[in-house]
Amino acid sequence: MKGKQTIWDMFRSLAVIGLVVAGIYIFVPHDDDADPTRTVDYRVETLTARRAAPYPVAAPVGLPQEWRATSVTYERKNANAWHLGFLASGKEYVAVEQSTDVSPKYLSKVTQGARAAGGTEQIGDRAWERWEGEKYDALVRQEQGYVTVVTGTAPFEQLARMAGSLEFKQGPDAR
Repeated sequence: MKGKQTIWDMFRSLAVIGLVVAGIYIFVPHDDDADPTRTVDYRVETLTARRAAPYPVAAPVGLPQEWRATSVTYERKNANAWHLGFLASGKEYVAVEQSTDVSPKYLSKVTQGARAAGGTEQIGDRAWERWEGEKYDALVRQEQGYVTVVTGTAPFEQLARMAGSLEFKQGPDAR
């Protein structure tokens, strides 16, 4: 008889816990339609990178408000790698990648395996190589001692929009 009471008590306890959990779920506000994407402010990191990097760091100016920055990093110890990621209009990903590592391995990594398509695209006063891949496409610009890549899942029109908005600055007065 004692064993039956213990099992019955366990079921009763589980039922009480289930009611408490259901009450919390029902009465605690939650928005299933909310956008879980976290936006970041990249101004401080941009200034820091522009002071530290041995090349002019690229950051966009004048993008539409629906383009939201989602990630930013500068890693001096990792070939002075600059990364700035955006969720563009239409929910596509666009990233600006820069580094003093100009190796094919680095380019393959940041473009998710894209390859040079053989053409160039003139955007503003800069010519960019057009790269195409299964996952990401990219616009690549190789300079003396560093590379700039605009890459992502977005179509080339949006990649070109990002590339055209980039402002390249370097040094302690680079604001």
